[in-house]
Amino acid sequence: MKKQWVAILILLIFFSQKSSSQTTIPNRKWWKEAVVYQIYPRSFKDSDGNGIGDLKGIISKLDYIKSLGVNVVWLNPIYSSPNDDNGYDISDYRNIMKEFGTMKDFDELLKGLHQRKIKFVMDLVVNHSSDEHEWFKKSRSSRTNPYRNYYHWWNAERGKPPYRYSQFDINHSAWKYDSLTNAYYLHFFSVKQPDLNWENPQLRNEVYNIMHYWAEKGVDGFRLDAFQFVSKDTSFPPFPKGYEKNFINYHAMVPPIHSYLQEMNNKILSKYNVMSVAEGAGNSFQDAHDLVDEDRNELNMAYAFDAIDIAKPEGYSVLQFKRIFTKWDSAFANKGWLSIFLANHDQARMVSRFGNDSPKFREVSSKMLTTFILTMRGTPYYYNGDELGMTNIGFDKIEDYKDMPTLNEYQYVKNNGGDLQKFMENIKFSCRDNGRTPFQWDSSTNAGFSGGIPWLKVNPNYTTINVAKEEKDANSCLNYFRKAVQLRKNNLVLVYGKYQIVDENNAKVYAYTRELNGKKLLVALNFTQENASFKTSINISKAKILLANYTNPSNNKILKPYEAVVYEIN
Repeated sequence: MKKQWVAILILLIFFSQKSSSQTTIPNRKWWKEAVVYQIYPRSFKDSDGNGIGDLKGIISKLDYIKSLGVNVVWLNPIYSSPNDDNGYDISDYRNIMKEFGTMKDFDELLKGLHQRKIKFVMDLVVNHSSDEHEWFKKSRSSRTNPYRNYYHWWNAERGKPPYRYSQFDINHSAWKYDSLTNAYYLHFFSVKQPDLNWENPQLRNEVYNIMHYWAEKGVDGFRLDAFQFVSKDTSFPPFPKGYEKNFINYHAMVPPIHSYLQEMNNKILSKYNVMSVAEGAGNSFQDAHDLVDEDRNELNMAYAFDAIDIAKPEGYSVLQFKRIFTKWDSAFANKGWLSIFLANHDQARMVSRFGNDSPKFREVSSKMLTTFILTMRGTPYYYNGDELGMTNIGFDKIEDYKDMPTLNEYQYVKNNGGDLQKFMENIKFSCRDNGRTPFQWDSSTNAGFSGGIPWLKVNPNYTTINVAKEEKDANSCLNYFRKAVQLRKNNLVLVYGKYQIVDENNAKVYAYTRELNGKKLLVALNFTQENASFKTSINISKAKILLANYTNPSNNKILKPYEAVVYEIN
């Protein structure tokens, strides 16, 4: 009998160790396991009736945010700003924009998030400031001012500076002449967004002090806006004619950007348990690895735009979509970390670009895209309103648009005799304002966003697409999103598991497996409005279905329009 007990004990120890080894995951990080929910504060919830979303509005909806299951909130800039580019032109990095509230409101928001075990990521905009920032006011006051070297100046007696492209400027020129000191200043974005001079160590220390200020307040991370552009060759050599068609190749990742990031990491990021992410991943996999590989001591992750950029009014290739994501996953399979996203404040609505926003297919295609984002390797970023399946508004008149670069580009096309009708069709599909219309809370006036006149028109479909309605529907986009988030949180295989594409050359279905420590899931996604089949040697007829966007999901490798199914294989 004693021998039997010894044998049983040995078996228990063996299986315990085996179970333990199966669940062992090296180098786990909270930011790898996060689901990031991006809030565009101007459009989320207005608390005072002035038509502009604010911090108190967000505070009033913290329980809703918690109900989503997300564990990180990224907020677009809330600093003091004259709002030339909706807060991305900052005039004071240590104060809150009056339209959004006060520092007391911010402290309450941060406390409320932390009480709900939700971390907070700050949008750090330090490629440029506002031209109304005190640094720039002093910089332009005289050539000998101590702040002169905080920005890039080209004295006019040297002649006209070499052409630099600005995607936000009404003339596409990134140099602006300033008569006060007879010189030009550089602005890769709006004329009211002069580029900061990162070659100046004093400027860099100013930025690190700003980061220290917010980190000490308790923020949990920084999203570095347009950071791939901060470093410039200050000799400003001429670029080839027409370079603006591929301006990223010339403007991004210019040396010594990595030394700046390593300095930032050493002085700030390494001192706090914060998440750090760069907007943009450079021009190559090597650029991206140099940004995010752990032994580089720079950033945690970056997000690339390759896949986002393929969406066009006439559609996109599912094969190309698959190849891009598979290529990036392969490049980062063993080292480094990336982000997964299909929408943000700089894009039109996810379902309108990558799904099908017609009444027949909007819900099911939105759920399919949600399934994709939350089952891929990398940290998922999900934009507010997409959990409802919100769609593009597609304004018909240029007067309805508020987006500064869109309005400037309209004028550029007009001034140069371009095709304005084609331009208007394109922006109906792609303009950033499509993703910035007020959040649709209920079917009351202005979708419950504001008691006043909203800063941007509300999408007329708010009476059928809103939180109040979707809360009551177990099969709504909103409740599907919650299930998908919970599935990811319950299955670390979706975070850390190996990715393997299935039926690679299938032009309609995107299928892949995720595998970790003996657990294997198969994700099958039909990206079209037709029935579509896929090939795999995996027997799915008896597989357990963990998530599906149809009530009668497929188990025979033939998917209904925009169907999404997650199978557990063993």
